[in-house]
Amino acid sequence: MQQYTDQEIIELFQNEQSRNMSIHFMIKQYQERLYWHIRKIVIDHDDADDVLQNTFIKAWKGLENFKGDSKIYTWLFRIGTNESISFLRQKKTNVTSIHPIEYHLSNSLSSDAYFEGDEIQLKLQKAILTLPEKQRIVFNMRYYDETPYEEMSEILETSVGALKSSYHIAAKKIEEILLSH
Repeated sequence: MQQYTDQEIIELFQNEQSRNMSIHFMIKQYQERLYWHIRKIVIDHDDADDVLQNTFIKAWKGLENFKGDSKIYTWLFRIGTNESISFLRQKKTNVTSIHPIEYHLSNSLSSDAYFEGDEIQLKLQKAILTLPEKQRIVFNMRYYDETPYEEMSEILETSVGALKSSYHIAAKKIEEILLSH
């Protein structure tokens, strides 16, 4: 698949005749990576699809105001992260249970027909779900996607130092959980 530069996507968007092509190319270029980023946050496949769709709708509506201060990739991931967090917060308010949302996410992971990991991977995923929201996102981005701290800083709008600290604390917590089970 041909990769398009941010400038090419913006230029396509600014031209009335090629506007629809710009979103098509943006989706083709970033959909898979963004899906997996969102999926690690919301866990459920169907929920990830919904959040991904909302992310691209917001991007489409906001592309006109995109200033180019960051990469489109970074901008999309920021929107996807915020949409995922909003989705989970909405889900928390809709859950009428004594269990926290992480409990429901963990159960969703266990019964997910799309989950292809082994028992160790399932334990790791459940350990990750015990982390606070921000630590969980930082851990997933760094551990699975190997996202550089500078890029995470742009996406999450947090300092590099705070992200390094969050990752270190998250890794220690996960290590403790895995060693105790």
